[in-house]
Amino acid sequence: MALNGTANSTKQRPRDYSSHGVTDNDIFMLPGSDFQLLGLLTAVAALVRLFRIYQPSSVVFDEVHFGGFASKYIKGKFFMDVHPPLAKLLLTLAGWLAGFDGEFDFKDIGKDYVEPGVPYVAMRLLPALMGVMTIPTIFLTLKATGCRTMTAALGAGLIIFENGLLTQSRLILLDSPLITFTAFTALAWTCFTNQHELGPDKAFDASWWFWLVATGLGLGATVSVKWVGLFTIAWVGSLTVVQLWALLGDTATVTPRKWVKHFLARGFCLVVIPLTFYLGLFAIHFICLVNPGDGDGFMSSEFQATLNSKAMQDVPANVVLGSRVSIRHHNTHGGYLHSHNHMYPTGSKQQQITLYPHKDENNVWLLENQTQPEGLDGAVSGLNAWDSGKPVPIRDGTVLRLYHIVTDRRLHSHDVRPPVSEADWQNEVSAYGYEGFEGDANDYFRVDIIKSLSDGAAAKEHVRTIETKFRLIHIMTGCALFSHKVKLPDWGFDQQEVTCAKQGTLPNSIWYIEQNEHPLLGVDAEKVNYKNPGFLGKFWELQKVMWTTNAGLVESHAWDSRPPSWPVLRRGINFWGKDRRQIYLIGNPIIWWSSSAAIGVYAVFKTLSVLRWQRGFRDYDNVNFKRFDYEIGSTVLGWAFHYFPFFLMQRQLFLHHYFPALYFAIMALCQVYDFATNRISALGLRDRPAIGRSGIAAFLALSLVVFTLFAPLSYGNQWTQSACNKVKLLDTWDFDCSVFPAELSEYAAAPSSVGSAAQTAAPIASALNEKSQDINVTPRPAGEASVSHVERVEYRDQDGNILDEEQVKELEGKVSFETRYETRTRVIDSEGKEIADGPVGGDGVAPPHPDIERLPETAAGQPDDDRRIKPATAFPEKDIRKEKLVNEADDGKPRPASEPSAATR
Repeated sequence: MALNGTANSTKQRPRDYSSHGVTDNDIFMLPGSDFQLLGLLTAVAALVRLFRIYQPSSVVFDEVHFGGFASKYIKGKFFMDVHPPLAKLLLTLAGWLAGFDGEFDFKDIGKDYVEPGVPYVAMRLLPALMGVMTIPTIFLTLKATGCRTMTAALGAGLIIFENGLLTQSRLILLDSPLITFTAFTALAWTCFTNQHELGPDKAFDASWWFWLVATGLGLGATVSVKWVGLFTIAWVGSLTVVQLWALLGDTATVTPRKWVKHFLARGFCLVVIPLTFYLGLFAIHFICLVNPGDGDGFMSSEFQATLNSKAMQDVPANVVLGSRVSIRHHNTHGGYLHSHNHMYPTGSKQQQITLYPHKDENNVWLLENQTQPEGLDGAVSGLNAWDSGKPVPIRDGTVLRLYHIVTDRRLHSHDVRPPVSEADWQNEVSAYGYEGFEGDANDYFRVDIIKSLSDGAAAKEHVRTIETKFRLIHIMTGCALFSHKVKLPDWGFDQQEVTCAKQGTLPNSIWYIEQNEHPLLGVDAEKVNYKNPGFLGKFWELQKVMWTTNAGLVESHAWDSRPPSWPVLRRGINFWGKDRRQIYLIGNPIIWWSSSAAIGVYAVFKTLSVLRWQRGFRDYDNVNFKRFDYEIGSTVLGWAFHYFPFFLMQRQLFLHHYFPALYFAIMALCQVYDFATNRISALGLRDRPAIGRSGIAAFLALSLVVFTLFAPLSYGNQWTQSACNKVKLLDTWDFDCSVFPAELSEYAAAPSSVGSAAQTAAPIASALNEKSQDINVTPRPAGEASVSHVERVEYRDQDGNILDEEQVKELEGKVSFETRYETRTRVIDSEGKEIADGPVGGDGVAPPHPDIERLPETAAGQPDDDRRIKPATAFPEKDIRKEKLVNEADDGKPRPASEPSAATR
């Protein structure tokens, strides 16, 4: 099974750790003709990537998130994303340099860029140019592995004409920077490996250090875009172990001291440099995001206190009887124990107790003893009973009553099932009583200090603000005050459920005091505040939140797919649809299937070679056999590290997660072809180079033809139904051919919003006059839709039923009406008829998916500039506005929505 027909003798083998059959493939020493060809390929790539990059002129798929992140960076508003910040910072920089002011919110797929003057082309140019850079990168990488120039050109051409990589690199997305940095890391590591395999003479010289440091920087950049970079680190790390093992076996030239030097050099460049790079990016991230935003609810109170206007003034340390306090939940993003003047619809039908994420006077509780204090004339009653005399600290085991000041009711529990969590081990928690009512035994709760979580010796003995963590145990039933990530329905205004749990987990039943006021605790009283976690504390907390949130993305999605379907290109992703055009992420099937076949070829080769080795065959004495195994094996290992880990993930996955693995598969395809045509004499092609070059030309031509056939889906160009159906080779390719017209001439007759905002639909003045027409107003073109802004007053009873005018008149003077404002969007066609679904001009806009930005359970719907300084709210309708109003800032300007299930990457 000798690949070149002759076996090399052992005398030809080097006696040191240098590799047999390796030549110096220094990419800086390539001939001028190679660089000329490289320049031509790069120019072609630029033309392909930048062609009509202004199209479409509206928000596409995950631009919802990554454009929105740029807006938040510019405004300094903190957000939480499951990906590291490098690519987002680069996109922000591109937009800022082009004049983007952060006012555009990117919140809807299909939202127009042109009219508000968003420099979206400049922002798209960044990933596009990075996509262009992958072409010279793969060319140089293949040259560094020893491939011929035409084979390197083949690899570059396949990257140019790969439809999926093209589509992803033309939009404001993260995958193009990820692939570029992955490709750069592969180039740097390949060049370093070549230097290493040349033996001791090259060790520790300038070129050796240059490529090792470059590999470290590449690893740092890759993992700073997405955590997929960890797979790249694993690939480089595994090959580093192989190198160190080979060095350990070279007793002739590598002394123990020199081996340690090799180890430390690799450790510094491949561990310290990437880690420092990664930490540095998060330092910039924190410097940019200094203001509260819609992501701070994910973070701890200590973290939030580092943001502008979130810092809290020092508060008295000792909590005493009569203290007016706000009680915060320790586990679920720090919501406050809250009540409002609204009742449960079932169970006891007493006043609701919830967990609420904003500061509010409805969070204030008065801590009472189980009996009132004694005065000269007997027991002292009223809210101020504890405001005189000596302060009485609240110790471990103290029995309390918690009085809700705004509604004059006490925290209460009983053996009644909660309205939502109707488990036997859960009891309802309510607010019960009225002003002057002495209460009953179901109002008693015992303080149980959790010493292991409390900070300081004093905090373990008596309750101290912030420092003491405690449980509240209901005396009559033995259950613990409890909250978890369960939302109440509309009647609970989507606030978080609070129950009393007999078997509740410890983290969900732990509370602490955040605000503490008492007349006896004056300005001289000991004060405390949140500890500043510092950079490393904030960094580590954010990593944990990112990991937890990422792992929680398990819900299904219309366009998700699983790893087994990726190498065969079973389905794509619908990115955008408008004006009878569509952008659908799908790869070039010729390139995908051929690259997957190359992986299969190597798998068969490796299986047979291992079997033959076990049977005593000496195939590995053949230098080409050995080089085929190691060189292509290293590339296939990179493919495997970027592919197989996804099988272990339960989270949402999409076709674009395969792109880094695809890059390695294309490299493997080119390497297999190079060995077959240039290095293996047994096939007879090495001596006939014209055949090899013809094969490259034919394969590139075929790839170009297929690329052109699918180009309308990549660029969002005009297309016809018949052309679409002809290329739909698989039933699982679920792009919709029916959205395209039968003939291209139909595009000329219909208005388009692809290139101009002026062609978008104009809103009509009022739906109340839909049927009337003004002769001075130019009529809309037939078929054009518009957004109708309607103002209407409705009267409803407590059950939501609409009241007619006579019913309203009967109720006048008997009841009071409260006002609620709602905004709804209707799409109206040219005849004034309402269109049921879809955005203006929308033809199958891709639904969003939640792979990027999710809000914490207690913060959904919170305005992202909330300062946690809110007026008192005695009525739940005011809670509704604070909890649900996400499109209106304090100044009335439009703001980005913070939906928990928006698009993602």
